[in-house]
Amino acid sequence: MFENLSDRLERSFKILKGEGKITEINVAETLKDVRKALLDADVNYKVAKQFTDTVKQKALGMNVLTAVKPSQLMVKIVHDELAELMGGNAVELKLEGHPAIVLMSGLQGSGKTTFSGKLANLLKTRDHKNPLLVACDVYRPAAIQQLHVVGESIGVPVYSEPDNKNVVEIANNAIREAKAKNYNVVIIDTAGRLAIDEQMMNEIATLKDAVHPDETLFVVDSMTGQDAVNTAKEFNDRLDFDGVVLTKLDGDTRGGAALSIRTVVTKPIKFVGTGEKMEALDVFHPDRMADRILGMGDIVSLVERAQQQFDEEEAKRLEKKIRKNKFDFDDFMGQIQQIKKMGNMKDLVSMIPGVGKAVKDIDIDDNAFKNIEAIIQSMTPKERANPDIINQSRRQRIAKGSGTKIEEVNRLMKQFDQMRKMMRMMTGMGNSKMMQMANALKGKMPM
Repeated sequence: MFENLSDRLERSFKILKGEGKITEINVAETLKDVRKALLDADVNYKVAKQFTDTVKQKALGMNVLTAVKPSQLMVKIVHDELAELMGGNAVELKLEGHPAIVLMSGLQGSGKTTFSGKLANLLKTRDHKNPLLVACDVYRPAAIQQLHVVGESIGVPVYSEPDNKNVVEIANNAIREAKAKNYNVVIIDTAGRLAIDEQMMNEIATLKDAVHPDETLFVVDSMTGQDAVNTAKEFNDRLDFDGVVLTKLDGDTRGGAALSIRTVVTKPIKFVGTGEKMEALDVFHPDRMADRILGMGDIVSLVERAQQQFDEEEAKRLEKKIRKNKFDFDDFMGQIQQIKKMGNMKDLVSMIPGVGKAVKDIDIDDNAFKNIEAIIQSMTPKERANPDIINQSRRQRIAKGSGTKIEEVNRLMKQFDQMRKMMRMMTGMGNSKMMQMANALKGKMPM
């Protein structure tokens, strides 16, 4: 995401490299390039102009410390203003009702149904809520069935009345069901249209008045750029929603919607969808997104995603096995599944500081683990539990069964053995030794 904008901004800052001080001339030249970069990223023209005017004012009004280079100072100012442009701080959902009600809105194809499932999954796993999904899209063919499939995949119940076309009745009946069965969050998926029309607006406005939601969210496809911003404004004028959800942000290399929408509708971006999987949903943090736009990575979000998949009891069990050198291929397969749940592989790698730029032109396939999984699945249960018994003849059989080459099996066995040794060494270290190793490695990391 934001690849094009990141490249253009980096080139803009190079204008100031080698300059001894900030002047009106070199700032104007730099910001002219920054404005072009924002417009190329499909940022609203007024937003881009206001942004560069603010940056110019702050840059010229700031005393540059001798230890800080002008280019570094400009990066700092642009970073802070980008974060402010996108809202400044993360804004969480306010779920205070009993049950709390979340109402979805947006055009057809924006990803409302998928996001409803992702939100239910997040609230269930992270906040230990007991959500109920409600199917109020009574027009789109198979919409109700789609929500049932989504609900089943995450273990969340779905309330629907397939023969009822009255969405207010359906929603009110679902809320009664939630109260009776102790569901503490009700997420209402509504109908969208291919374009904004009066019928659609009247229906969702009536529904909002009837159920009094704690949160009304506007879901929009970020890849539609300025169209997303214009649609958000029209919805907000009629619906006065509480926050924006940007879907498909992982496929948006420009980022115009994310940078413009907060200023135009004065409502916070609350969530961003970063992939197709049910776990691929992040709370929107403007400062972290500014880090990513400027190529600084986002290690905090990476750690948070890992923690969402982290099972403390499982971690303790694995540590005991590692200490006894009993870590096996079943454990390894479990770790692979946890990594895959964290989201798009290229997106994860780009969160590491200094790595995003290095991998931007590299195609990192989400099926990167496919061959490894095939090899492990071709092993017998005994072989997975006891990797040391896998001799050459067994390796040949495993290669044949997995449709891979013997060299791939040999490489996996070698890497697995090295990993086991490293993991055992790490668990044997005290915290102070691990910190020393981390500090030593830090100096070798690409920045």
